[in-house]
Amino acid sequence: MIERLVPEGVVAVDAFEDVAEPGDLHPEETALIAKAVETRRREFTTARWCARQALAGLGAPAAALLPGPHGAPVWPVGVLGSITHCAGFRAAVAARSPAVAALGIDAEPNEPVPDGVLGAIALPGEQRHLRELARAEPEVRWDRLLFSAKEAVYKSWYPWTRQRLDFEDAALTFTLDDGPDAGLDDGPDAGSRRGGGFTARILPLAPPAGAALPDRLEGRWLAERGLLLTAITVV
Repeated sequence: MIERLVPEGVVAVDAFEDVAEPGDLHPEETALIAKAVETRRREFTTARWCARQALAGLGAPAAALLPGPHGAPVWPVGVLGSITHCAGFRAAVAARSPAVAALGIDAEPNEPVPDGVLGAIALPGEQRHLRELARAEPEVRWDRLLFSAKEAVYKSWYPWTRQRLDFEDAALTFTLDDGPDAGLDDGPDAGSRRGGGFTARILPLAPPAGAALPDRLEGRWLAERGLLLTAITVV
C-alpha cells in the first residue's frame, strides 16, 4: 500500500502482520530490543525485515540499521530510507542517493489523537484548516493525519539538513484527490479509500553556514483499511 505514495526509483515494502522472527535481526539490532515487550519486539523485527527487503530491491547490502544521534536509523552509504510501524502495519522505503535527496514515511491508525494533543501539534491556521476538511470528508481523522504528515516531514528533513524540527516549525495544508479511486471501497475490511497531497511550509530557520534550505516540502497521503499513510520524496 505504501508504494502508491512514492515515485519510481523508491523501493517500498509493507506488511499487515508480523512476518519475521527475532532471529532474523542482526545481533546489534537484537540488543536494541532486549528489554522490550513482545509487541514492541515483533513490530520492530518486521519493520526491519521490510527495510531489508527494500535494500535488497536496490541491490544494497542487508546491513544492521542502528539508530543515529536522534533516533533515526542510519542506512548504508549511498542509500536513503525510512521506516514506520503502527498497530497492524509495518513499512519501509529505500532509494539511492543522490537520485533521491530526502525520503520520509509515516503510518497511523485512522483514529482521533488523544485529548489535548491537537493543541500541541497544530498551529492555529492548521486547526481552522482541519475543521474545514472534516466538514468535507468526516471519515478521515484529520488531526491524526496532521500528526502523521508532520512525522513524515521530520523524517525526511533531518537526514537531509541535519536540522531538527518541532511541530510548530512547519505549517501544513492538505488537498483531496478527485480521481476515479477516491472513496473506492476495497472490500469489507478495507473501509473507504481517500487520498491526496499535502504541502509543508517550513517556517524560517537559520540555515547551516553556506547552505540554502528549501522553504517547503510536498507529500502524498492515503486513508485506507483503517490506516493513515503519509510520504515525502524529494528528488
